[in-house]
Amino acid sequence: MFNGKIILLLRVQNRGRETFLVKAESSDGKSFQIGTSQITFEGLESIQETVYHCYDPRITRIADVFYIMFAMDLESSCKLGLATTIDFETYSFLGIVSEEDNRNGVLFPQMFNGKFLRLDRPNPPEPKSGSFSGDTVWLSESKDLLSWEKVQPVFSGRHHYWDELVGAGPPPIKTSDGWLLFYHGIATHFQSVNIYQVGAALLDLENPSTVLARTKYNILEPRESYELTGQVPNVVFPTGLILNDDLPVTRNSELMIYYGAADTSVCLATSTVGEIMADLEPI
Repeated sequence: MFNGKIILLLRVQNRGRETFLVKAESSDGKSFQIGTSQITFEGLESIQETVYHCYDPRITRIADVFYIMFAMDLESSCKLGLATTIDFETYSFLGIVSEEDNRNGVLFPQMFNGKFLRLDRPNPPEPKSGSFSGDTVWLSESKDLLSWEKVQPVFSGRHHYWDELVGAGPPPIKTSDGWLLFYHGIATHFQSVNIYQVGAALLDLENPSTVLARTKYNILEPRESYELTGQVPNVVFPTGLILNDDLPVTRNSELMIYYGAADTSVCLATSTVGEIMADLEPI
């Protein structure tokens, strides 16, 4: 939310599969005016390695600065990049903020004992195939937002169920019960398409590496035609979240969850904090 409007940073692709980020804004969260020019991160040109795609941006506001953490497909691997803006007109690239192959980086909206915290999903190479994938969300910390160290794993995928592979979604929301986090889970199927779904977890307020509760079942899954059919079928992928109420957060606080559908459309789902909390089961 910025100046009374909801801002989305959209990943768009042309027919050559080149990727661009474009700003969209809306007064009601449903009808968006989409910009006609691509977003440029000032300083990105300083990277020596070829940058093929910047995508999956997550926006976290800390004080008056909006931090944008996104995935970067490079020649060698996928890394996390970090940029800032204060007006959604100009954007400054701070640097690559992961040493290893990593995805789904999400900043917490406050500091903890003088340190920034984030959730991320390292992708260690698989010995047999050599491909990169990860099934565990980690907590990492930094004093300057540039150099990061792992703290410990937060939660992993549950094999043979709907969330075998996992990754953090939008930045977590602070409630009186804990940090409410939405995440995507992937059900993998042999010789078939994977199914991307959405779940939620509740993390401890003081130590977010501790999971207090988690949804046993998904809370959003591909059902509509635009979620089932597209560039990548059977996908709902949450990356944006608007708290549609003033603070403090209550069980009645309304949530607007923006998610990618089949890697083709951007969609909106609504709920309340109380409805999500009701689906959480203590760990």
